[in-house]
Parts: sequence; structure tokens; C-alpha cells
Amino acid sequence: MSDHIRNTGPMLASPRCGAKTRTSGACRSPAVRGKKRCRMHGGAPGSGAPKANQNARKHGLFTRDAIAERRRIRELLGEARKLLEEMK
Repeated sequence: MSDHIRNTGPMLASPRCGAKTRTSGACRSPAVRGKKRCRMHGGAPGSGAPKANQNARKHGLFTRDAIAERRRIRELLGEARKLLEEMK
């Protein structure tokens, strides 16, 4: 490398982000120090999901309680059908 004022050697030698871009290529930005991704793909401080991630919390139709309730209702309906068939 030369002794030019803008010695870009260390920058070019730094690890790259490698995240998949919209054009399906790899991101060529340098990774943030101590991380595997660049500042735009998740290496920035504060980026990513928060601790005790409330974004991933299940609610509505997919909670354990709702699934169990639907299962109980199906069982009750099955028993009611059997009882009706026996009454015929």
C-alpha cells in the first residue's frame, strides 16, 4: 500500500456484512466492530428485538389457552353428536 493520506487498506481489510440485499447479492458494507452485520442490517446499537421480546408474544387465536378452549369445544361437540346418534 502507498503512504497516501487516505490509506484505505484497513477499511478494505475489515470484515464485510454479508447480509442478503434486495438484489439478492451480499451487502458489501463493513461490519460494525464486534458484530457480524453493518449498521444498516442490524449492527447498530439498539437495533434488533428488545429483551423479553413483546413483538414475538403470542396472542389471539394462537395462545395455548385459545387452542385448549377450541379443543375442549370440539370434544364437547363430538360427545353431543354421539349422544344425538344414540337417541335416534
